[in-house]
Amino acid sequence: MMRKSLQLLAALAVTALAATACGKEGSPPTKGPSGDELPQYAVAQGFSLPGSRTWKKARQRGHFVVGAKEDQPYLGEKNPANGVYSGFDIEIAKMVSASLGLDPKKITFKTIASANRETALQNGQIDYYVGTYTINDNRKKLVGFAGPYYMAGQSLLVRTDEDGIKGPDDLDGKRVCSAAGSTPYQRIQADHPKADLVAYDTYSICVDNLLTYQVSAVTTDDAILLGFAAKAPDEMKLAGKPFSEEPYGIGLPKSDHALRSAMNDALEARQKNGDWKRAYEVTLGLSGESAPKPPAIDRYPAN
Repeated sequence: MMRKSLQLLAALAVTALAATACGKEGSPPTKGPSGDELPQYAVAQGFSLPGSRTWKKARQRGHFVVGAKEDQPYLGEKNPANGVYSGFDIEIAKMVSASLGLDPKKITFKTIASANRETALQNGQIDYYVGTYTINDNRKKLVGFAGPYYMAGQSLLVRTDEDGIKGPDDLDGKRVCSAAGSTPYQRIQADHPKADLVAYDTYSICVDNLLTYQVSAVTTDDAILLGFAAKAPDEMKLAGKPFSEEPYGIGLPKSDHALRSAMNDALEARQKNGDWKRAYEVTLGLSGESAPKPPAIDRYPAN
């Protein structure tokens, strides 16, 4: 098993070398649909949102600047060869842009680490963020959220030769890896303090450590872990059932209530016309999981 893991890491290393311009290590090989397989989103004509400062700036420049992840298979992944982002989160960003009257093909995507999401939104570095961003009350104090557009759940990724971990109660004394600043990291820290928790900026580094027996498990949302497991099904598997609910939302400036309302309208419309399901099927659906029912939009009051 160790030999197979090292062979897989050798293959990943080739991709990592191709991505040196991005400074990435251990980035998994890109896998997903070609561009012509992705849904096309009609741009709303005559759309206007004068009450949104964020939208007006984007309209003036001609496109949105969107924060995303670059190392999450089927969700948000950057091709090191051409710099193109792909995945379900990326499709959500595109369909919202089209609904708000701006060509999704012109979006500028920026990779933002989990720990820096709120700062990037607050200082105007990005217009909105779509990247496995769990909506919670603490984050609502800092930023606004449209959605949720997907309901995930925290889970555990282990090696296929691991039979001793079937859930979070089995983590005592085990070395567990997650992303710094993430909700999954905070939950393990609070609920399972006897786990030996380590953190990195990206989950791909956690997966590398799992394959080389430096950690016993990787923990984050099941949607993210399914993507990694699908790329190496002989090496990794999910253990047990999800043990939380993680509603993914679109992060945006806290005071831009007009933009939040318009994005919620856009998400509901794209669910109803089938775009949401089509986007899922050609991205996250490649992990083998059928499209779930989209979660209800939470139009929480402004505060």
